[in-house]
Amino acid sequence: MSGFLYYLVAFAVVLGILVVVHEFGHYVAARWAGVKVLRFSVGFGRPLVTRRWGRDGTEWALAAFPLGGYVKMLDEREAEVAPDELHRSFNRQPVARRMVIVAAGPAANFVLAILLYWGLFCYGSEEFRPILGTPVLSSPAAAAGLDNGELVLRVAGEKVQTWQEMRWLLLQKAVDHDAVDLELLNPRQEVVVRRLDLSVVRQSGWEGDALERLGLRLYRPRLPPIIGSVSARSAAEAAGLRAGDEILDIDGEPIESWADLVRVVRQSAGQTLHFEVLRDGLRQGLSVQPSAVEEQGKDVGRIGAAVRDAGQTREQLMVTVRYDPLSALGKALVETWDKSTFTLVMIGRMITGEVSWRNLSGPVTIADYAGQSAKLGVDYYLKFLALVSISLGVLNLLPIPILDGGHLLYYLVEIIKRGPVSERTMEIGQQIGLTFLIMLMAFAFYNDINRLFSG
Repeated sequence: MSGFLYYLVAFAVVLGILVVVHEFGHYVAARWAGVKVLRFSVGFGRPLVTRRWGRDGTEWALAAFPLGGYVKMLDEREAEVAPDELHRSFNRQPVARRMVIVAAGPAANFVLAILLYWGLFCYGSEEFRPILGTPVLSSPAAAAGLDNGELVLRVAGEKVQTWQEMRWLLLQKAVDHDAVDLELLNPRQEVVVRRLDLSVVRQSGWEGDALERLGLRLYRPRLPPIIGSVSARSAAEAAGLRAGDEILDIDGEPIESWADLVRVVRQSAGQTLHFEVLRDGLRQGLSVQPSAVEEQGKDVGRIGAAVRDAGQTREQLMVTVRYDPLSALGKALVETWDKSTFTLVMIGRMITGEVSWRNLSGPVTIADYAGQSAKLGVDYYLKFLALVSISLGVLNLLPIPILDGGHLLYYLVEIIKRGPVSERTMEIGQQIGLTFLIMLMAFAFYNDINRLFSG
């Protein structure tokens, strides 16, 4: 499968799952409330595939424009309703039931995220330990005195087990704190505390990677350039490389570590390289042509060889995090809540100008992330799906006409004034909301295109 097609399929699967789950939330709530559902559509526009199913003959449709979907219910405002079915019309339901039906869509997205996180926490995942590499010069990390090989034990007093947990806590603390205390275990097995300045994250408008802004790097051990294994039908096998070969130089450039080897190979996709190797005490020359592999829109070289003793190094650098079912549920709830509130805070600060609008992503960037996470593995892909599901749930609850949150706002007004909002007011609100969303999508597309050309 080509790189473009792979990313497209990964994006389509994410989008399809999220749309179906969101609209199914509306559907289930409508059935619970006794409202007749006329159509369940994945996508907008002309239906490509339709089928009637269920007691009410609901039409299930797959439409031409896939970015979204809808559940069409019996409603007097849209068409004439038979007298014997008036009680099943959406507009005849008490306001509390209408609110439940509308809120059920975003709620389904949050439930999906909770279930995904719960399953992942129960199954367990292998992740990098929070071991720091040499910090970037003149960065907050360097100013704090952080050093190569230090293991982060706690961030602001909260225990962390993985690099991602550390990253997430730093992001949360950067919202309202100028600095944070890191408790570290250095290579001499001494516990030390360093104070890390976080203000640079906010000063940059949250643009770019926050850890890069802070100068934090993941620890990379210095491994000797000795091949541990060679993949079948790979460039390395075709060139005659074997397990145990030590790479001395490539095109005359000395290779002192496995990182040097990876760097040269990645930069040489499709080029022929001369490897000088040491095999059984004898020097030998081999010609190797790295295969071109697409990565983040660019071709990089791969030869299909793994480093020796990677297993032992893996144990030092990686940790498997797993929870019992009850603990996993609690952690899944906290994870979903934290990411929901963080998303809401970021949206609010984007409106006030504290967060750059260049952080806004559209379908192209989401598709790119979907493809990248799918390549990393099922657990990364499911985490990405959970995160986007949370974002969709939060976005739909915003009090913008045309979104679910806008309808909930109308119903709150109806409760307060003890009467429905006028049709004219709702019509104006829909136009304003639609205009706002079109502008938002246009800006997101602009950011996507800008990222493609700027890298």
